[in-house]
Amino acid sequence: MSPRKDADPSASVPCFYGAELRFLREQAGLTLEQLAEGSYRGIPLLSRIERGECGMPMDLAVHIDKRLNTNGFFERRCEAVAKARRAGHAEYFADVLEMEQRAESIEEWAPMLVPGLLQTPAYTRAVVRATLPRATDDEVEEKVTARMSRSVIFDGETPPKFWAILDESLIHHRAVPDEQMAELLEHIAKVVRATRSVLQIMPKVDGVHPLVTGELRVMTFTDAPPVLYAESMLSGQLIDYPPLVKQYRESYDLLRAAALSPAASLSMIDTAAEEFRNGKQSAQLE
Repeated sequence: MSPRKDADPSASVPCFYGAELRFLREQAGLTLEQLAEGSYRGIPLLSRIERGECGMPMDLAVHIDKRLNTNGFFERRCEAVAKARRAGHAEYFADVLEMEQRAESIEEWAPMLVPGLLQTPAYTRAVVRATLPRATDDEVEEKVTARMSRSVIFDGETPPKFWAILDESLIHHRAVPDEQMAELLEHIAKVVRATRSVLQIMPKVDGVHPLVTGELRVMTFTDAPPVLYAESMLSGQLIDYPPLVKQYRESYDLLRAAALSPAASLSMIDTAAEEFRNGKQSAQLE
């Protein structure tokens, strides 16, 4: 008999829920066959879900919540995914979207793209068209609207404390036409100042620095342990394993220690915006 394949809960969102399902099922003393009994789904699907290989359909989530007395845990997960899809967000971002709205603090490292909470419609539209070249105009606009709607978290009574570190290349690289780049940079500075957030620029340096490998977000909560979200172009990974989260947070602390001060960073963004307005930035790039 081949060894059982257990899902690594830190590997992805489906793996997290698959591992949780297996833990709760075994804690209840049920086999896969016993858990599937009374549902319209078979054992193979349940097994794949527990291995993190696929998501859970709503009817099965409702059935499992009843059998395991999980108070709607898996049903809420399915609703979050459905809500994310309806709103134009990727499925893998569904849990992050929900967490973002109740986070006490959000800390981001952005080496390749301006964080979603700081983007403008023109910039988001350019990013979506570049990453999803076959998307229709309606699909693109749906994603743009979804991205812009996330900024409402800053309008609440207790908005999250936001801290972002941007690679210097993001404010000099012409991702959109000059006028739109100026609008993007002015928007970033306006949001940071209006929300009393903290923004730092990571200057060009020789060699490597902490978190050189990719985009990262750390979220803390008043009633739950911190979680980490790492994202690539078309996928995301939610991590809540305490030792790993701690290691990433230490790397983030080292990164902000190496970045420019908030005042110097905003000044650099203001200057870059002005240069894009008058065409100097493009002349320098050429």
